[in-house]
Amino acid sequence: MSALIDSYQHLVFSICYKMTADYFASEDLTQETFLSAYSHLGSFDGRNEKAWLCRIASNKCLDYLQSAGRRSIPTQDVGVNEPLPGGQSPESICLEDEARRILLARCQALKPPYDEIARAYYYDEMDVSEIALAKGMKVKTVQTQIYRARAMLRKMYGKERGV
Repeated sequence: MSALIDSYQHLVFSICYKMTADYFASEDLTQETFLSAYSHLGSFDGRNEKAWLCRIASNKCLDYLQSAGRRSIPTQDVGVNEPLPGGQSPESICLEDEARRILLARCQALKPPYDEIARAYYYDEMDVSEIALAKGMKVKTVQTQIYRARAMLRKMYGKERGV
């Protein structure tokens, strides 16, 4: 039995963790998996022990998740990460605001005329024809400037990620 544990403990734990997303429950379920395997070792035919252990682990996790669902008590309180009546959670609103703030700063960092074009297209979400009309330019010129601004922004974001 110790050979099985040594060989498959990381695999069984990773299955349990992926299914439950709870580190401590995964440790317990890993132990339960090997205890169950040990108690049913006599009925095991000896073929494909890896698949046998994985099946036991997934069944243990499913049992755990079903019982956890029965144990939870629904409340009427609105949590921090629950969607607001508009459909977005406060966290997603904050993240979107931060991303838009960074985008605006990056657009303004571009050299003219790309700064104005990038802001109008990416930040203000204007259509190409609307930008062309507002700037008194040809649509093809605006499309070319958007293409070049996109390349500059991509380079800026790439430098931030170290690419």
